Amino acid sequence: MKDKISWEETILHIRELDQYKDLVKYAYFEKDLVKNVESFRKSEEFLETLKIIKFYNPDAKTILDVGSGNGISAISFALEGYKVTVIEPDSSDTVGAGAINFLKQIYNLDSIEINNFYFENNPLNDTIFDIVYARQSMHHASNLNQFVKEGSRVLKQHGLFFTVRDHVIYDNFDKEKFLIDHPLHKFYGGENAYTSKEYRDAIFNANLKLIKEMKFYDNVINFYPLESEYINRVKFEMELRNDKISIKLLKVFSSIPIINYFSSKLVDKCCPKLLDETKISGRMYSYIAVKE
Repeated sequence: MKDKISWEETILHIRELDQYKDLVKYAYFEKDLVKNVESFRKSEEFLETLKIIKFYNPDAKTILDVGSGNGISAISFALEGYKVTVIEPDSSDTVGAGAINFLKQIYNLDSIEINNFYFENNPLNDTIFDIVYARQSMHHASNLNQFVKEGSRVLKQHGLFFTVRDHVIYDNFDKEKFLIDHPLHKFYGGENAYTSKEYRDAIFNANLKLIKEMKFYDNVINFYPLESEYINRVKFEMELRNDKISIKLLKVFSSIPIINYFSSKLVDKCCPKLLDETKISGRMYSYIAVKE
């Protein structure tokens, strides 16, 4: 195998390797494209995505799906009744526009338009979409500011800019660690990540109003395929444990003012956070913004 292979070649390669079977399943890279769509449509991630879209833009009819990959999101939105325009620079039948076109025919959908070019230099008209949605694609932008400005340009007034599952790094050292740890970067070399500040600044510079930055453990969209029930149970158990230790510490040290003052810090030291995103390499964030 060459030093670096294409994204399509990477997916075809890992499908044959047993150690990647869970990644192939949960990242929706199965050979059966319909199976990928049906699995995604039932996922907690997609159900939560729909909930957010309907909350922030209940009257939306048009969605621009940026970097749709093999089409799981585009097809799923179309099946929900949205008119979907896709931008996907990869043309392949495995993980690109070819796969989306295949699924469009299988599901007999005429509400999907497929475009094969990069978003940063797209020819689409201004202010034509109710929603710009980008799943795991904003962090791949070669020019982050241009990427977000294009999102703002094609949005209607009060439109929703919704990017999900983008890799966040703290600094250059953290980025290097992320690239080393990423299971597929060694094959195709196309991974990337930005800091939280860089994402937020790009949104601000594009004249979008940031409504919410969802960190890794804030929402199932980011931490899926971990289940929200599991994460919520861990959070509850952490709170119970911290409360019990806090009570014990306060009983022991309440008569000593200076120690009582620092009791919360002692609790933190005794109870390290189980849900610590710093331990997640290239942790994923999602961003909700609107065009005012």
